[in-house]
Amino acid sequence: MAVREFLASRRAKITPEMAGLKLYGGRRRVAGLRREEVAMLAGVSVDYYTKLERGNLAGTSESVLDAIARALKLDEAERDHLYNLARAASPSGRSQRRPLQSGTVRPALQFMLDAITAAPAFIGNHHMDIVAANQLGYALYSEMYRGPARPANHSRFIFLDSKARDFYPNWELAANTNVAILRTQSGRNPFDKRLADLVGELSVRSEEFRTRWAANNVRRHYAGTKVFRHPVVGELELPYEAMELAEDPGFTLTVYPAVPGSPSDERLRLLASWAATERIQAVARTTQPQDAHRP
Repeated sequence: MAVREFLASRRAKITPEMAGLKLYGGRRRVAGLRREEVAMLAGVSVDYYTKLERGNLAGTSESVLDAIARALKLDEAERDHLYNLARAASPSGRSQRRPLQSGTVRPALQFMLDAITAAPAFIGNHHMDIVAANQLGYALYSEMYRGPARPANHSRFIFLDSKARDFYPNWELAANTNVAILRTQSGRNPFDKRLADLVGELSVRSEEFRTRWAANNVRRHYAGTKVFRHPVVGELELPYEAMELAEDPGFTLTVYPAVPGSPSDERLRLLASWAATERIQAVARTTQPQDAHRP
């Protein structure tokens, strides 16, 4: 089903004009490409492409996947997602992946986080949990720690907590990005029950999430700029760099270094002073049952 929804959604986004096809009269029922047009552009038979779109990707060669990616004008994140879906369809797809980390971090990783003192930094997992952070990281996301649920979770905060719309000045962008990352993770980890449970919970509890999930958008999320509206220090515009931790599959380190001399740099200094007096780090590290977030 994931394959069908993804390929159909990408096909719907490409018009014949975008694909360089000439139209010869007649009304089209859809604005996007038809299956036979994708098949022609990819150099495969209509029956074969139809089989692929129905989810039968097992055994599909890289050359065919590349041809479909070109026909549908997939970007890098979408192409990776297609390959992940194909890998999951393989009989060996489940056994080929290393077990993913999702809980507590190794002491050395926490030491590394604590050594980063001038920028917020945290380690997240593929369930969108914050599993560890430095003092500024906990202070930046202090709004996520107002409730008792642990671990703090980006997706639940964005879609189920009203404070998120104040915390993210561009909430729509934050919501779109979050769902696209979750969709990417679901392609990489299709047999992850906790991830499936999270998607199911959010789909039931949030129409905003459900609508975005149905769009089947994916994205890479390794660098960029984010804007936050912190209740204590005001607006923070921070570049970020995210790195997957090779020795701890499933964990990603994200650091938000402010531009030196910028207003956000000064506000981070104020945030650090506030965090030192508020004991945010100690509160955030207080553990609660894993199901404390359940409705």
